[in-house]
Amino acid sequence: MLFPKKVKHRKWQTQRKSEKRLSRPDTRGTSIAFGTYALKATTPARLTANQIEAARKVITRATAKTGKLWIRVFPDRPITAKPAEVGMGSGKGDLKHFVFEVRPGRVLFELDGVPEAVAKAHLIQAGTKLPMKTTVVSRH
Repeated sequence: MLFPKKVKHRKWQTQRKSEKRLSRPDTRGTSIAFGTYALKATTPARLTANQIEAARKVITRATAKTGKLWIRVFPDRPITAKPAEVGMGSGKGDLKHFVFEVRPGRVLFELDGVPEAVAKAHLIQAGTKLPMKTTVVSRH
């Protein structure tokens, strides 16, 4: 499970949930930097550590001993929640988990050292584990 070792601020302020802001294409992390094949997000979503781990397990099966996998996202945004049946007031809820806010165009995973057919099949399968629409892109 991915989560920060230490954080400067335990609870963040809640941002506006504007569709316009979220659906704007990402400007960072949009091109393949390390591998040959990559899984790229096409819709916005919040990616939890569990979802990243589920996708990583699927892709790791493809890499075997020859391939290499890069995870290009890290969940560092804290999400808080109040317990069930607790009234309004009395402050912000406790830390529940961490997420990474994905915007369209972001490269999530990169893969190298495996045949194209195997890489594409496993990246598509990993994309089904994630809460957004994805596409497989290649360097060439």
